[in-house]
Formats: sequence, C-alpha cells, structure tokens
Amino acid sequence: MKGIFITLEGPDGSGKTTQINFLNEYLRKKGYEVILTREPGGTIISERIRQIILDINHKEMSDMTEALLYASARAQHVDQVIKPALNEGKIVICDRFVDSSIAYQGLARGIGMELIESINKFATNGIIPDITILLDIKAELGIKRKKSQAELDRLEVQKLEFHNKVCEGYKILAQNNKDRIKVIDGTKSIDQIRNQVISLIDDILINKNYN
Repeated sequence: MKGIFITLEGPDGSGKTTQINFLNEYLRKKGYEVILTREPGGTIISERIRQIILDINHKEMSDMTEALLYASARAQHVDQVIKPALNEGKIVICDRFVDSSIAYQGLARGIGMELIESINKFATNGIIPDITILLDIKAELGIKRKKSQAELDRLEVQKLEFHNKVCEGYKILAQNNKDRIKVIDGTKSIDQIRNQVISLIDDILINKNYN
C-alpha cells in the first residue's frame, strides 16, 4: 500500500489521545494528508458497535461476544476507512488496533492471544501497522487518570487485576514485535513523549521513502 499506517496503543489512561492530537497537527503542518481515526469506531456502523461494547449497562456480555464485536467493528473500519486511505497514499493515525484486542480480550479476558490474533487477521485482511507506538504506564496510574477525567466505560470499570493483565499483554506484544512496536515511558512529561513520538514517526517516513 502507498500510505503509512500508524497506531497508538496503551492501557487506559496512558495519554494516547493527547499524543495523537499532537502528531496529527505535526504531520498536517508538514503538508501530509492525514486520516485520524479510532477503534472501536471510525465509521457509522463501527461507532454503533462501540456504543454496545462500552455501555456500562451491558454487564451480561460474554467475553467472546466482546471479542467478536471488536473484530466486526474493525472489519468495517478497515474496509471503509483504513484500506482506502492507505491505497490513496494517505497517512492513517489510529487510536488502538489489533494489539488492543490481543491484550484486552486475548490475555486479560483469557480467550488466548493467538486466537484473537487469528480472528483479527481475518477481520483486517492481514493489514498490519507500519509502526505502533506503545505508551507504557502502570495500570494503577492509568485508572487514576481516567477516574479524574470522565465517567468510566464498561472496560475501564474492570478490576485492577484485569488492567494489570492488559499491561502484561502489551509487554508480551512489544517483546515479540520489536521492529514494529516502539515503547515510550508514559510517565514522562507530555513534551518529552511528544518529542519521542515525532522522532519515531520522522524515522519511519524516511525509511519508507514517504514524501
């Protein structure tokens, strides 16, 4: 594909949204065409699925239903937004992608990391980010941040044990995908993180000969 696919990952409260907005502004000022999107979401259908998944009242939702809903939202998102944008040579910045499902549903929910990866390979037709930036923080800090920002959704209200497993899942993914996943200490200052993110993205643009 002609474009560049960038994803940002991290536990809840890791500061992804702040850095995504910085990166979007930085790339647009350099004259690039950028598509900023999120998961679950990014399309009308996927956003409706998001509402179902994250609704705090849906306590009866099974873990596998949750996993398959994420994959379904992602399939629509890839088909309608991500793949067309990349084919047109645009830069796509996505808040979460398959790695989130592997960490949250694969490890934290106990479904199995390999199974979730397999399901999502089918859902995405094998599309893999060119680079994934992982903001690494401890679960306790992330949830503390989220509680101070807004009302928590169905996944954010899970017990600390669940969020610790999410962090563990991300660490495994980073270890197994060192070329793609770049880990940044999420406890550093906003400006320090921003500078590291920009440096990593500048490198990938050069390496991909993206002009």
